[in-house]
Amino acid sequence: MAKLTKEDFINALKEMSILEVKELVDAMKEEFGVDPSAVAVAAPVAGAAVEEGPSKVNVVLTAAGPNKIAVIKIVRDVTGLGLKEAKDIADNGGNVKEGIDKAEADELKAKFEEAGATVELQ
Repeated sequence: MAKLTKEDFINALKEMSILEVKELVDAMKEEFGVDPSAVAVAAPVAGAAVEEGPSKVNVVLTAAGPNKIAVIKIVRDVTGLGLKEAKDIADNGGNVKEGIDKAEADELKAKFEEAGATVELQ
């Protein structure tokens, strides 16, 4: 079997859906008995001097994309807004959530991007 380079592995990950990445992480847990996400979290702790930027960010929807109904559903789930308010955000863009942790913002961004929306973290 040919050895994968780090770049090959990362390029393969970029092409996977979030569900496929989760299945890969689960398979790694089962095969090696180690949670790869725990290792990834531990690495930045060792280099704590590295500053990552603001710890609180805003999730801003810039475009709903082709699947606007799915985006409206996500906006409603995340914010608790009514249908009209969520549709307004999907149509016009705007802040979805403000002042949240970077990790939570990344999860929300992934959800929106999976639905085809364009999101910025500010």
